[in-house]
Amino acid sequence: MQIQKITTTIKELEAMKNYPKELFYLGNRALLNRPKVSIVGTRRPSAYTKKMTHLIAQHLSQRGVVTVSGAAMGVDALAHIGAGVSNTIAVVANSLDIRYPAVNRDLIASIEKDGLVLSQFPTPFKARAWSFVVRNELVVALGDILVVTQADLNSGSLRSVEYALAMGKEIHVLPHHIDESLGTNQLLEAGLAKPIYDIEKFANRFGNVPSNQTIDRDEFFYFCQNSPTLDEAIERFSARVYEAELEGIIRIENGLVHLA
Repeated sequence: MQIQKITTTIKELEAMKNYPKELFYLGNRALLNRPKVSIVGTRRPSAYTKKMTHLIAQHLSQRGVVTVSGAAMGVDALAHIGAGVSNTIAVVANSLDIRYPAVNRDLIASIEKDGLVLSQFPTPFKARAWSFVVRNELVVALGDILVVTQADLNSGSLRSVEYALAMGKEIHVLPHHIDESLGTNQLLEAGLAKPIYDIEKFANRFGNVPSNQTIDRDEFFYFCQNSPTLDEAIERFSARVYEAELEGIIRIENGLVHLA
């Protein structure tokens, strides 16, 4: 698989302090056009965090939402796996000729094949302490919101929170015991994050699971997950909109298109 370079502007990345000078990818670039949620957290998650991270990513994926994370051990890997490799974007801190960390080598290879792997670093480049920070900003920028499922007070995930705050993005966290995940608990105390109490309700903010599970999950499907206006849908897909309505794939209400 050949490493390719993105030469067009990605709108979401304009929120970064400095737009990346270069951006390289392996995989399905079309994932960049879908709704995206960034999920980050500790490399040493609790059993509770492991379960909830997987479920959040899984529920988002069922609704056509792409999970963005950093391919690291712990929460990152769980988020990618929960979403399914064809519904996830991995942003790495090294060049794309390297699969790092080694423990996630097979996972990264699968995402290269069916999902999307991004890097700001030309070959050859090994990860450095500062490149992880650069990676984190890109992870945050790509998502519509940021989810932090577990983080200690000195966690690198809190640097991601700083980026999210600077970009004006919503931050969501899992509720934890008082003596656990002190970093996310502090965010809640300061009113900087919102707790996820109901994963189904949270995921439904980004679309609903279609009642017809046999329909193609194509570009039209993912577009309609965002409940676009009828005019927007017709402009982009023309007669396909009315065909889908007749087939019962979508419904049109108050000038908006919804999946049936």
